[in-house]
Amino acid sequence: MRLDDYPEREDAKRVWLNQTEANDEVGALIDEAQSPQQEIAFRLGSQAGLRREEIASVTANDFTHAPDGFLRVWNDYAKRGKYRETPIPEELASSVRTISYDHNPDEPIVDVEPNSIYRWVKRAAERRYAETGDEGWTYLDVHDLRRTWGGHLLWDCGVLPAVVMSWGGWEDWPTFRDSYLGEMSPAAAEREREKISFVSGGRGEESGSDRVFRPTVETASPY
Repeated sequence: MRLDDYPEREDAKRVWLNQTEANDEVGALIDEAQSPQQEIAFRLGSQAGLRREEIASVTANDFTHAPDGFLRVWNDYAKRGKYRETPIPEELASSVRTISYDHNPDEPIVDVEPNSIYRWVKRAAERRYAETGDEGWTYLDVHDLRRTWGGHLLWDCGVLPAVVMSWGGWEDWPTFRDSYLGEMSPAAAEREREKISFVSGGRGEESGSDRVFRPTVETASPY
């Protein structure tokens, strides 16, 4: 994982979890879920970039009424006016289909208070710390799952910043840049260097990176 200090807080750090095949910290956190609701909550944060208030409000209809491979996220779940659509992996869609089989499609899937989701993540992170001894886990909270998602799309998947902001519901570029992006990972820096033809060793073409978010049916982004 990568850590960064908060300018205004000495007792906390920003956290970005790894998602590589050799070190899948996101997958390890999801494996700590102690119920189907917790699993979906962890996935909605780390694989769809939702805030904890959004995690506690998403319904089955928000999955079925969006294009295949996407989730509809409302700006205000009470008024149901403006929304965004964000890509989701098949594993998340499958988990939702399982838990919502006999569930009211208009009711929240993770039907708890947002603070409960915060506590779920903190307790799961404490178990990871006990297992690994990595102190970074002690700083993790639910907001870092959204941070991890945004950084992963940008640095590891090569998605344009404007598209990441649109999918995640960010409107302020300085806030997104300063609070969510963090330092470019070494792997991303190497990949970008290889795109430049006049740099020694560069190939002048995109090296390509595996996409983590694979919609079941390829659809054009609404953005």
